[in-house]
Amino acid sequence: MGRAFEFRKARKMKRWSAMSKAFTRIGKDIVMAVKEGGPDPDANSRLRAVIQNAKSVNMPKDNVERAIKRASDKSLGDYKEVLFEGYAPHGIAILIETATDNNTRTVANIRSYFNKCNGSLGTSGSVEFMFDHTCNFRIPTEGIDPEELELDFIDFGAEEVFEDEDGIMIYAPFESFGAIQKELESREIEILSSGFERIPQVTKELSAEEAEDVEKLLEKIEEDDDVQNVYHTMKE
Repeated sequence: MGRAFEFRKARKMKRWSAMSKAFTRIGKDIVMAVKEGGPDPDANSRLRAVIQNAKSVNMPKDNVERAIKRASDKSLGDYKEVLFEGYAPHGIAILIETATDNNTRTVANIRSYFNKCNGSLGTSGSVEFMFDHTCNFRIPTEGIDPEELELDFIDFGAEEVFEDEDGIMIYAPFESFGAIQKELESREIEILSSGFERIPQVTKELSAEEAEDVEKLLEKIEEDDDVQNVYHTMKE
């Protein structure tokens, strides 16, 4: 198996924090999708993807519909996607994806977490190059051969296809998201969930004590309401 498989296995054993946090993330994703492409899922591929993800974490349909309606309100402020980069103790690179309606607040909070945990907030581009920006899709296993699917979807950018207990996973470069989504839909293959991840190119193994230092920082960052995803180079 490749890096995407190992990365997914390690993350599954850890976080996708509490369900309420997942709902908060998806709510922001809905706002950004509606602001970008309108409230009609049939005409907005990004919104279709977010709705699929909402279903995958059992977000009630009423919550989704309310979020779409609220996002359609012209007076509602928009969320801006901002990327933060820095180092935790022991040389571990950290990449943080946020969605914020108040960048000043978010910058101050993120900086304080690094300062309190002996880390350092870096400048743009300081660690992003250490991660591969990927997209992924989860589809059902019934009636689908992963090896045949991989051969079929190589032309659309797929780099890794594998089966786990949740279904068949397709991983590809970030730029291939639209082409793969369109092809899956044209073949009427159900997309259970989809998303983007940043997979570290190289990971660093730490002692238990060193890992605890890093975990303290990661926990503070992940608890912040503006934070959508956190990636790092520490070996899980």
